[in-house]
Parts: sequence; C-alpha cells; structure tokens
Amino acid sequence: MTLDGKVILVAGVGDGLGREVARLALRDGAQVVVAARSAEKLEAIAQDLDPEGQRISACPTDILDSESCERLAQQAIDRFGGLDAVVNVAALDALFGTLETTPDEDWKRAFETNVVGTLHVVRAAVPKLRARGGGSVVLVGSRSQWFPPDNGQIAYASSKGALLSAMYHLVHELGPDRIRVNMVVPTWMWGPPVQMYVKWQSHERKISEQAVIDEITSGMPLGDEIPADEDVAEAILFFCSNRSRMITGETLQVHAGELLR
Repeated sequence: MTLDGKVILVAGVGDGLGREVARLALRDGAQVVVAARSAEKLEAIAQDLDPEGQRISACPTDILDSESCERLAQQAIDRFGGLDAVVNVAALDALFGTLETTPDEDWKRAFETNVVGTLHVVRAAVPKLRARGGGSVVLVGSRSQWFPPDNGQIAYASSKGALLSAMYHLVHELGPDRIRVNMVVPTWMWGPPVQMYVKWQSHERKISEQAVIDEITSGMPLGDEIPADEDVAEAILFFCSNRSRMITGETLQVHAGELLR
C-alpha cells in the first residue's frame, strides 16, 4: 500500500474532508493522528475509523493555540515514533460578505484561523519531519482564492490566497530539509456540508435536489457529479506518498474541469 510505514497527522477532522483523509490514509496503510477542537466528536470518529485503536490516535487541538499544536505534533512521536506528513484541513469558511459588508472581526477571524492557525500546525510539525529526514506538508486551498464565488466571501478568499503565498515561502525554507509543501484546491465537495446546502436550497426555492446539483455542476465538463470529499482526499494523500517525492510548490485542483469553461 502507498502509505505503509508512514505516520500522517490530519488536523481538522470532522464530518467531511478531514475524516475522509484519515479514513483513506488508514486504508493505504498509514498510522494516523487526528485532531479537532471537539474531544468527544473526535474520539467518536477515531473509534469508528479504527475500532481497535491500533493505528489511530486522537488529540483534541485548538490550532489557534501554538502550544496545543506542539502537543499534537509530539503525540505523533509518542504514539507512533515519528511523523512523515501533515495535512491541515481545519479552516473557517462560514464567513460571507463583500468589502463593504464584512466586519473587521470576520477579517481577523479568517486570517487567524486559515493562515496563522494553519502555520501553527506546520511549525510544530517541521522539527518532527526534519528528524525523519524529510516529509510532506499538504495545505488545502479554495477556488475562491482565484475566482469570486457566487456569494461574496472576500475575507475567506483573501485568507486562502495568503496561505498560498505562505506556501511558496515554505517551499524554499523547508526544501533543503527534504520537506515538500503543496496545496490541494477543491471546488464544491459532495459531503455533509454541501448535502445540507443542497437540501436547504431545494426547500427554500421549492425545486428538486437534483436541480440544485445540476446548477452546481453545469460548468463541470466531467458531468453531473459533484466531486466527493473522497476525491479531494485521494489528491491530498498523493502528496503524502512517495509518488510525489520530487513535487513541491504545486497546486492540484480537484474541480471536474470547472475552471476550464
């Protein structure tokens, strides 16, 4: 399996993408440390993914707290003896507004979580990756960092754009230690949040759920299927594997061709 012998840390494990990254990492042979703020929910997810608890370890973490992130990285060492890859899925995306309507507090929250919080996780992981002789950092971007979404999300989009800029700096800073840094950029992802959105729009507008899905996929050349959380997770785990050993500083878009229209 492609991740045999690897220890992967996944921050931001909830009902969607983070859970899928952890699930598929276990499928591919990795040992996994999972992190999120809610201890109870995190433990339930870990129990569901690996009932025996042999290859998964849950560590409640607040990425806004650098000491919490240090404890998270150390747990990979204490439990599994090392760290080979870190994936940060944790983000604050439920911030909507334009330049004129976005309050200062939303700008601060977006950048504190999506940039500073992410870099807390990366900074804590780097010494552990370096001690392993190198490894992989995978960030998660957003199509909104390049293209305005249908609903204004200027603070969120700007924070993801800033994270992309940080990635380019990290590539040069960490490259001599054989640490690769890449970003996966999804479009809509078929998982619990988007499923809830589709149901809400269907009810609100009194149209079928399929009609809502058809609107979302209308610009996707691959057809009438919204890329799933699993599809994005597969791309993330490619960057965690040795198959990408000479790839760094890249963005891999999982969008069913949407941005080529």
